[in-house]
Amino acid sequence: MIGKSEVMTTLRMMQEENLDVRTVTMGINLNDCRRDDIAETARAIKEKIAQRCGRLVAVCDDLNVEYGLQIVNKRLAVSPVSILLEGRQKEDALEIAKALDSAAESVGIDLIGGFSALVHKGMTPAERMLIESLPEVLSSTQRVCASVNVGTTKAGMNVDAINLVSKAILDIAEATSDNSGFGAAKIVVFANIPEDSPFMAGAYLGAGEPECVINVGVSGPGVVARAVERLKLENPDCTLDDIAEEVKHTAFRVTRAGELIGREVAKRLSVVFGVVDLSLAPTPRVGDSVGEIYQAMGIKRLGAPGTTAAVALLNDAVKKGGAFASSSVGGLSGAFIPVMEDHALSAAVENGDLTIEKLEAMTAVCSVGLDMILMPGDIRPELISGIIMDEAAIGIINRKTTAVRIIPVPGGKVGDKVDFGGLFGSGTIVQVNCPGGAEEFVRRGGRIPAPLQSLGN
Repeated sequence: MIGKSEVMTTLRMMQEENLDVRTVTMGINLNDCRRDDIAETARAIKEKIAQRCGRLVAVCDDLNVEYGLQIVNKRLAVSPVSILLEGRQKEDALEIAKALDSAAESVGIDLIGGFSALVHKGMTPAERMLIESLPEVLSSTQRVCASVNVGTTKAGMNVDAINLVSKAILDIAEATSDNSGFGAAKIVVFANIPEDSPFMAGAYLGAGEPECVINVGVSGPGVVARAVERLKLENPDCTLDDIAEEVKHTAFRVTRAGELIGREVAKRLSVVFGVVDLSLAPTPRVGDSVGEIYQAMGIKRLGAPGTTAAVALLNDAVKKGGAFASSSVGGLSGAFIPVMEDHALSAAVENGDLTIEKLEAMTAVCSVGLDMILMPGDIRPELISGIIMDEAAIGIINRKTTAVRIIPVPGGKVGDKVDFGGLFGSGTIVQVNCPGGAEEFVRRGGRIPAPLQSLGN
């Protein structure tokens, strides 16, 4: 039975500590929208999205009022667009992207993910074409987000695909140079991509998912930070295992609130409820930062020795609390470290405490990877490939999801500041400590075979 104290605790989370449902994301399978004519395919896409998603925003707004728990974003994730592009021409990719963009706008959706290619073991002509179309697609649409999966623990790493997407990232940034390369913020390169994540830019509807499904992303870094601070006030001598226990209990309560909303949205729309993704995804607001949690734990300078251990403690405790609260925890679930979207992390990068090398170490134990990193505009594609390969290697060897979302800023130099506004935040352009020297290795291409860990059957 839910007690009065638990109810009051949840109310405080909502009113004082920035607890919200970060996103309700509807997944829709569009594979049956394929027609011989590309215009007919685009029309079928618009019709299916309108039919399935037409009431999503209204239902979420009703629940905002009924429960007093803000649903910040309403989003769509569709089946990989590369499937719809088999046998098509490059210009057809833009046609479908514009149809997705228009459909999302018509139903009031913030972002739509699924302009995706899964190329971890090889590339079909359509998947190659999709990647090559990304500069035009992401510069010509407002809401479309893309993802490319370049490796898995079972398949190994596709370096040819990495080199192709690295060049595309530079071209995307250049195509959106009037907005500091913002288009590159709408593409994520994954290893071990989850099929049910509700978070952009990497959300898509995987092959094993239902025809239509509701996945919820709950975030509450401010809630967790305040819980740790209260614990220290009550017990100044609390140990790290005491902090882990407090985080676990807090994650439990946050997950319960998120699943309640997700199941209610699914019920009112008569679709399947999928997962609640308990990921501590920050916003640029003070008080809504994952970095502040580490500071509350005692890491006063983010990037100091011990920071990676703090990330591991937080990520593990969040997963344990969420797993106990729900049998439907999925997606990424853990602690994000998107630099531009977290004011404390952004400040640590600006003052030089937090380097890209330290961030890479932190990604070995966080829930995703190198996220929202600004780079100089003259960065070479081989360097981007090397960064992606290193990050993918961490994920492949450790059987976890890792990802890279870096943004080359055309004309930008190390130390320059960029502000994208809103949830995308602001940050400082950084450089790797050793930007050259691996070009020969990267250019060899091919595939890095699956590790021994893949033989788990």
